[in-house]
Amino acid sequence: MTLNLVRFLNIILAGIMAGAVFVIWIGYNPQGYSSETYIEQQQAAITALNTLMPLLGMLTLVLTIISAVQQKRDRPVLITLFIAAGFMIASGLTTRFGNQPINAIVMTWDKAAAPADWTALRDQWWSFHIVRTITTFCGFALVVWSALRG
Repeated sequence: MTLNLVRFLNIILAGIMAGAVFVIWIGYNPQGYSSETYIEQQQAAITALNTLMPLLGMLTLVLTIISAVQQKRDRPVLITLFIAAGFMIASGLTTRFGNQPINAIVMTWDKAAAPADWTALRDQWWSFHIVRTITTFCGFALVVWSALRG
């Protein structure tokens, strides 16, 4: 693959990832939802995104590392892309060990009979989502900066 193609695909995929988590952060803050609405919305989102987003995240990470290796002679770009990869890894780990265990629990809930502690898990999930939104955006910003700089 040529460097420009890798950079282009890296920006596109990192942008999709950042856009997806940003839209969830802006448009789906669950604080005002009833338990029924929250459970229905979360179960639909989990079903739709639980395979796609990890795959996109992994592809974005791989492209970021490939791009870094391709630009190893440009030390600031190399370092920037490895830092971007670190943010992407942090986002993936937050999702895997923070959000996904909660997702698995939410998938077992009946929207007509929410458990008593549903708001505690909702708030915990939201906190993890804020972390991954920030880390994903930082990774995306560094990928774009490296492409503009390189």
